[in-house]
Amino acid sequence: MRKLTWPLLGMLSSVLFTLPATAQQVDNTQILPDAKPGECYAKVITPAQFTTRTEEIVVQEASERIETIEAKYEKVDRTIVVKEPAQLLKATAAQYAKETQKIEVLASSKSWTTKVGNRTQPASPEALEQISRSGVDLNAVDTGGCFVEYFEAAKYETEVERVMVKPATESISIIPAQYETVEEQIVVKEASSEVVDVPAVYRTQTESVLVEPARSVWKENCGVIERVDNATGEVLCLVEVPAKYETLTKTVLDTSATTKTVSVPAVYKTVKVQKLVSPAAEKRDSVPAQYTTVNRRVKVSEPTFFWLAKGEAPAAGAVATGREICLTESPAEYVNIVKEIISKPAAVEASAIPARYQTVQVQELISPASERRIAIPARKKTVSTQVQTSPAKVEWRQVICKANLNRNLVTSLQRALKREGFDPGPIDGLFGAGTVRAIELYQIDEGIDRGGITFEVLKRLKVQS
Repeated sequence: MRKLTWPLLGMLSSVLFTLPATAQQVDNTQILPDAKPGECYAKVITPAQFTTRTEEIVVQEASERIETIEAKYEKVDRTIVVKEPAQLLKATAAQYAKETQKIEVLASSKSWTTKVGNRTQPASPEALEQISRSGVDLNAVDTGGCFVEYFEAAKYETEVERVMVKPATESISIIPAQYETVEEQIVVKEASSEVVDVPAVYRTQTESVLVEPARSVWKENCGVIERVDNATGEVLCLVEVPAKYETLTKTVLDTSATTKTVSVPAVYKTVKVQKLVSPAAEKRDSVPAQYTTVNRRVKVSEPTFFWLAKGEAPAAGAVATGREICLTESPAEYVNIVKEIISKPAAVEASAIPARYQTVQVQELISPASERRIAIPARKKTVSTQVQTSPAKVEWRQVICKANLNRNLVTSLQRALKREGFDPGPIDGLFGAGTVRAIELYQIDEGIDRGGITFEVLKRLKVQS
């Protein structure tokens, strides 16, 4: 590091004191140095110390180089199919023939029918139920089977019955009531009360009524006594007009109208009346009932209806009702349809088409393509890097100043420089240009920091400061 000389000390001291400390910098100047009178110190930045480290860095990884070996072919003649064998197809249309087909459009059916006059209509379920109750199995009847309805009249018997022609009764005779005549006072008008109106009572009253209230009005020329200079002659006065009253005589209700209740006594009359001595009475005598004998026909059985197969003889006394039910069959209905049928189906006739060949020259593979891998070694580079061994420091360092740069010190320095082969000029104890030039050459030769007289120069030249 270059040391500060007196000419530069004053100019750079302020800069040294304001250098910022970095992360790799140690500041040891917080405490002033323990100096003696006449010593000078400067705040010096000692740069960080580095050492050179050499290492090999791979700048290209080891790899492979691939060389392609092409495939090898040879030309040969080869017969190939240029059109494959096939078939030629020919379609033959189907042939048709006509035939008539009978199609059932309405199936035959069986039904129970009955005739009403000249009309045939379906038999009622009630009639079929009666036939079943007569012991006929309708499901076993063949088509065309008929049944006739018969009935047997109701049966009666003669009974002798005693009939009452006049019921028993009573003979009643009346015994009249007995009376006696007496005088008796009777009320011809009952006592009552009636409401009587009581009229209202009034009195006369005199009253003074306000007909015009008091008010104030403005009046002109109201007789002003005071003389007013420069008056126009118009004078207005506010005059009080008294209220006006009128005396009225009015009738005032003294007692309101009301009502009062007045009792009305009962009115009596003396009359002759007949008092009942014994009431009328009755006398009852029994009269027996009268009877006669009659012959009465009593029904012992209701008329019965039953069905027999047609042609079967009924029992004696049975009479046909005229109703007949038969199991009839309605024939099926058909229609004739003319349709076409295939007499010979459509077909396809096939004929062979041979394949077509052609001789062509082709390249046959003798050896396939391949690859050859050639190793490429890694490439390395030797790199020198600076590694910090000690951080930069800011510290107080004693320097040569005017206070300790005396004549004796300069003389000793000049002699030492001359002894080492660096001519400072005359040995006179004066710090001149020759001495400065000799010091700089010595610092260059020794490889130390340049910058005038430093304690390191004095130490190396063994000069006592």
